[in-house]
Amino acid sequence: MRLGLIGLGRIGAFHAGTLHDLGHDLVVTDVMPEAVERIVTKYGAEPASNPAAVLDAGIDGVVIAASTGAHPQLILAAVEAGLPVFCEKPVAADVKEAVDVLDRTAGARVQIGYNRRFDPAIAAARAAVVAGELGELHTVRSTTMDPAPPPDAYLRGSGGIFRDCSVHDFDAIRFVTGREVVEVYATGSSRGGGVFAETGDASTTAAILTLDDETLAVVSNTRYNARGHDVRLELHGTRDSLAAGLEDRLPMRSAEPGATFPAGPPHDFFMDRFAEAYRRELDAFTEMAAGLRDSPCTVADAVEAGWIAEACTLSRREHRPVLLADVRTPPAARYAA
Repeated sequence: MRLGLIGLGRIGAFHAGTLHDLGHDLVVTDVMPEAVERIVTKYGAEPASNPAAVLDAGIDGVVIAASTGAHPQLILAAVEAGLPVFCEKPVAADVKEAVDVLDRTAGARVQIGYNRRFDPAIAAARAAVVAGELGELHTVRSTTMDPAPPPDAYLRGSGGIFRDCSVHDFDAIRFVTGREVVEVYATGSSRGGGVFAETGDASTTAAILTLDDETLAVVSNTRYNARGHDVRLELHGTRDSLAAGLEDRLPMRSAEPGATFPAGPPHDFFMDRFAEAYRRELDAFTEMAAGLRDSPCTVADAVEAGWIAEACTLSRREHRPVLLADVRTPPAARYAA
C-alpha cells in the first residue's frame, strides 16, 4: 500500500519505521528538510514538498503525525481528498474545535491514534469484559506514570495533564468497559518544575470517574515516576479481577521479603512500552484504508475522551464534582451560530 506520512518528529519517525516494516511504501513531508532526508535515506521513502503534495501523490491513505495545531486542517484536507486518515491524538488542541471536525467528517474513514486499544493485554481485558468473565464491574483503576516531564515548551502548549496524558486512560476505560463517563471529581498537585505552577497545571493528579452503570474508575497520573514508564489497567468485578501491565517490566519493586517480581528491566519510555500496540494500530489503519474494517477509534471516541479531560480540568480548578452533561457543547448550541 502507498501511504502518505505528514510530520516526522519523534512519533512520526517511529511510525515511518513501523509502516516500512509492515511493507508499505511511503510519501513523506515535514517542515524540517533534514527530517525528510533522514526518512528518505533510511527507508527509501519518496519526499514531498508539503502536505498538499502528499495528498496529491496517488496515495491510498494518509498518516498525520504533525503538531497538534495542524491536525484539524490536515484531517479535513485529507477527507476532502477522499482519503482514509489516521491522525495521532488529539483531533484538535481544543475539544470544541474537535467537535467541528467531527461534524465535518461524518461518514469519512478516520482513525484517531489512541494506541492502548491495540495493546494485547488491554485488548484481552476488553474481550474478558465482553464475554462476562468478570461478572459486573464495580472498580476500574487506570495508571499512567511518566519517568520525567516533557520539555517545558511542550508542557506550556499541552493544555494540561488531563488533556495531554490522562486522555489515554479515559479512552482505555471507555474502550474496555464499553460504558460512558457521567461524572468526574479530580484533584492534583503541582510539585516539581516551576512550569506547572506558572501555567496552572498539575504534575500529579487523581480522578474518580463515575460510569453510567455506577462502576467507579480511579485514574492516577504523574510526570515524575523515577523508576520508569508505568501504565496499568485493573478491572475488578463480582466474579473475577484482572490487570494489564502486571508483567516483568513493571516499573515497581516489591517490599515483600523474598519477592522476585517483577524480574525484568523496567519500561522507561512509552514507545518501548507500546511498540506492539503501535504496530497493531497502524496495521488496523491499513485494513480500514483497504475497506476491510470500520474505524477502530473514531473522531467521536476521541471527542468523548476530550470532554472527560475538560470535565476533570474544571473539577480540579473549582474543587467540585462535574457532570459530563454540563461541559459538553449541546448540538443546538453548535449550530446556532
